[in-house]
Formats: sequence, structure tokens, C-alpha cells
Amino acid sequence: MDWQGWLSLALTLGAVLLLVFTRFVPHFVLMAALTILSATGVLTAAEALSGFANAGLITVAAMFVVASGLHASGGIDLLVNKLLGRPGTARAAMVRLFLPVLPLSAFLNNTPVVATMIPAINAWCRRINVAPSKLMIPLSYGAILGGTVTLIGTSTNLVVNGQYQALTGEQGFSLFAITPVGLPVAIIGVLFMLVAVPKLLPDRRESKPFDNMREFTLEVAIDPNGPLVGLTVEQAGLRNLERVYLVEIDRRDSIITAVPSEEILRGGDRLVFAGETEAISDLLRIHGIVASINPAKAALSEDRAERRLVEVVVSQSCSSIGETIRSSRFHDRYGAIVLAVARNGERVAGNLGNIIIKPGDTLLLEARPVFVSRQKYNKDFLVINDLDTVQPRHSKAVLSWGILVTLVLAAGLDVVSMLNASLLGAGAMLVTGCLSVSQAEKSLDLTVLITIAASFALGASLEKTGVAAFLAENIVSLSGGRPWLLLLLTYAAVSLMTETITNNAAAVIMVPIVLAMTGQAGLDPEPFMLAVMMAASASFATPLGYQTNLMVYGPGGYRFSDFVRIGVPMNFVIGAATVGILLLLYPLSQS
Repeated sequence: MDWQGWLSLALTLGAVLLLVFTRFVPHFVLMAALTILSATGVLTAAEALSGFANAGLITVAAMFVVASGLHASGGIDLLVNKLLGRPGTARAAMVRLFLPVLPLSAFLNNTPVVATMIPAINAWCRRINVAPSKLMIPLSYGAILGGTVTLIGTSTNLVVNGQYQALTGEQGFSLFAITPVGLPVAIIGVLFMLVAVPKLLPDRRESKPFDNMREFTLEVAIDPNGPLVGLTVEQAGLRNLERVYLVEIDRRDSIITAVPSEEILRGGDRLVFAGETEAISDLLRIHGIVASINPAKAALSEDRAERRLVEVVVSQSCSSIGETIRSSRFHDRYGAIVLAVARNGERVAGNLGNIIIKPGDTLLLEARPVFVSRQKYNKDFLVINDLDTVQPRHSKAVLSWGILVTLVLAAGLDVVSMLNASLLGAGAMLVTGCLSVSQAEKSLDLTVLITIAASFALGASLEKTGVAAFLAENIVSLSGGRPWLLLLLTYAAVSLMTETITNNAAAVIMVPIVLAMTGQAGLDPEPFMLAVMMAASASFATPLGYQTNLMVYGPGGYRFSDFVRIGVPMNFVIGAATVGILLLLYPLSQS
């Protein structure tokens, strides 16, 4: 290899290591690699930016809008409410759960499916007396399995198809090309969960870290005749207390949330603090502060229009990860106050301001109502409770399903291409009013789209500089020319990369290597491409490996070990099923 090849290999390995061992977000790392490849001339400008015009990427973007239209119209709720019912056991509840989750995830991005179903499942669990911890992991795993059933089930399938078309010039895969593999694998995965997972799932119905607000909030009042009347919060020394943080002021008929430092205190103000409840004695020692005027009723338990209690999970791309709540200036950055933090299903006690924010942490926030609409599509957090103030357009629910079915039939029967079907479906959702233009704009996950587009540059450089051929030659040599072993190595490599970096990046990096490998060995590339698609989705072993796992982490009250205990066997079962079915259905050698 020449220097361009070594640079491409170094950038690929460097990107993987940065994504595994640092907090750099994927789209930043991959855009940096794209910039270096373009600036050094390894790729031309057109080659470096080709990912942004790839048909797979545009199809992903259009499907985000289609999924949002089904969500905004209440189409998902329509199906969920009809299929859940009242099962008698946790295992029967899992069966009812899979009925809507699998078909929905087969034709929609599974993130909005899981986001919609979390509050519905929580309410359902209360009705049927089943712990949410018995159903939240099955919800996520079911959504992942459902996504492997069709080409549009996950963005990864579309991306692999788009890169395959770009590198080979072939027509690509049809909508249901992956179904002969994905459907039986999904059935096997569901059966495994029904048999083995109920015994492995914890029962944590009582483990609700935010149930009793009196455990982490305390209230005091301003003495009307004391020296603090007329002073600002800053002047009264209430802004930078060590063990507690001022959350809100209850002033007669109004609530002041996310209290600014310059807010002037008045006699009779009821102050709500979050943090160590033992600090109540420290507060009462401050001259001018007295015990709460209404100790029998917690202020935060009152339903007030000025405030919203929001439960969120910290995503891997949150810019505050690794910082303490105090040093991250959480209040200024997000316009919300942290009331409490839960980790591994339990509330983190101690000094609230000194808690270091980690991926997967569940935060209870107090915020103004606008926070939900602003942060719902912000990738720092995953909103996990039902706080959307925008009412679904229920009158459009059936219409949105009609649009989705028409889209699927048009693509499945090859009336139009997958790209055109998705674009027409997105346009129909907008024109018919199933969702607004604003909702369509917010549905576009720009970080995912940039990550996908930038990944293409790395893939193109590996193919252009001969790195893919070099690696493929060594892998073929390692396998001793045995096609089944090559298929197994392909699946294992993608699966391991998916657990450590993003599934889309793992797939895009591996596609040119796998194509070069099959070309040198004289093998049919189709089963290997399907193996890449399947392995990139099969991420069960950690809550951080797949976004839906992270979304159910907090609502289920799970610990990291719960995912390892259940997810590792799932990885082996799905891997063995995928490779076995591919070997049965596809002759690996080209005819």
C-alpha cells in the first residue's frame, strides 16, 4: 500500500478508537476524518461528499418524516391500544407487546416506536399489575428484531444498500430481500425471549427512585419580618449552597421556575430546594428563613401550568457527560433544574451538584413547559415520559396508515424505487396534514444523517486506496478459503464493532472490505451483505449499544448487569440463527 492507503487505515482505526474510548460524538469524529481525506487529496471533493447525495441517506431522511407522520397522527396509538388488551401473566403480556412492536418496527424507524410505547407500556403495566422491568427490555429487543425484517426497518439496512449500489453499480436489494433471513431470526429471537427472558428479568415494580419527592426535595419559607425580604437570591446567599440547589419559588398564585439569581425575595415566599434533605437544618439556621408554611403538602406534587416535571435519559451524545451538574452549568445550558439523578435503577444520594453525569443516567428535571418541545428532538436527552403538549391529529390516524401501506406496496412491487416511494410517502404525510412542516423538520435526526454521510468517506477511501483489498486478502487467507468461516467472521466483526461504535459507522466501514473479500474468494456478495445488515442491528448486550436500549434503561429501573445477563445470550442466539439461515438459504459460491 502507498501512503494514501496507510493514512486511510490509520484514520479508520483512529476513528474507531476515538469512538470507543473517548466522549467525542460520532458525527464529529467522522466529519474530521472526511476533512483530512479531502484536504490531503486521498479523496476528491466529489468523492468525500458523495455520502451526502447517497440514495440510502436520502431514503433514511424521508423515512424519518414518514415515521413522524404516523406518530403525530396517533397512528401508532391506534394500533397499540387495540392489541395490548388485559393478559394475565408477564409472559402473556410479552406476547401482546410483540404484536404491535414487530410490525411497526419492520416499516418504521424503531426509535419513535419505542418512544411512543414507553408511556403506554407504563400505564398498561399499572392496569395489569406487571412490573415495567418485565417488559421494557422485551420492548427494545422486539423493536430491534422487527427492524431486521425489511429493508426500511432500520437506517442501517438502507445505508448498506446505498453503499452496495455505489460501490458495485448494481441495482441493490429490494424491500423484502432481507425478509427470508430477518423474519425467521425475529421469530427465533421472540421465542427465546418468551422461554428464557421472563426468568432473567428483574421484578422492580417497587424500585421507583423518583416516587417520593420528599426524599430529595425540601421546602422552607421567607420570614415576612426577616432580613431577606427585598434581597435578591444571590444577595441572600441562596444561589451557591453546597448541599442543596434552589429549584423554584411558590409565591401565592404563581410559580417562579428555574429561579434566576437576580430574583427578589418577598415575605411568605415558599422556597423549594433539591439535594440532601438533611440540609434542612443548615437552611433553617439562615436568619430570615423559617419552616415551610404548608408542610403537609409537597409543593412539587401540585399540578401547576408554569412547571413541568420531566424524566429524561442522558444519551451518549450529551455534551455534559463527564461533568458535574454544577460545572456543566446545567441550568444555563438547558433551562431546567435537576431535581434528582438515578443510576442503575436507584437514586444517587449525596451532593447533587457534585454528581458526575454519565450516559444512561435518568434525570428528574423541573422545567417550563417549552422544555419538552425544545428538548424532545435534542440529542442530549431521550425524553421517556409522556409530556408532549401537542395533541395527535387522531382524525388522520387511518390516513397515515394508508400512506405507509401504499408506500410499502409501491416499493415492494417495484412500481417505484425505495427512494422515490419514501420521498412520495413523506410528501403525502405533509400534504394531507398528518404532521406539520415544523414536526417534519424536527424529525430529521441530523446527527445520525451526518454520521452516515461522513462514514461513506471512510468507506470510499478504504476501497479506493486498496486497503479493503489488502484486508480482504488477509481475511481470506485466515479463513483457509472456507466460505462458511468467512461468513461467520463477517458477522462477528460487524457485531463487535456495533457494540462499541455506532451501527451505521460499523456497517459502512465493513461493506467495502466484505465486497473485496467476496470478490477475491469468488463468493456471492448478497448473503454477506445481509449478514452485515443483521449484525449491525443485533446489539443487545449493553444499554449503550443501541438507542432503544438506552431509552428503556431508566423506565425499566434496570442495572447495566441486566442487559449483560440477557443481552449476551441474545447476541449468541441471533448470531447463530442468522449465520445458520444464511448458510441454508444461500449458496455462498457464485454460480
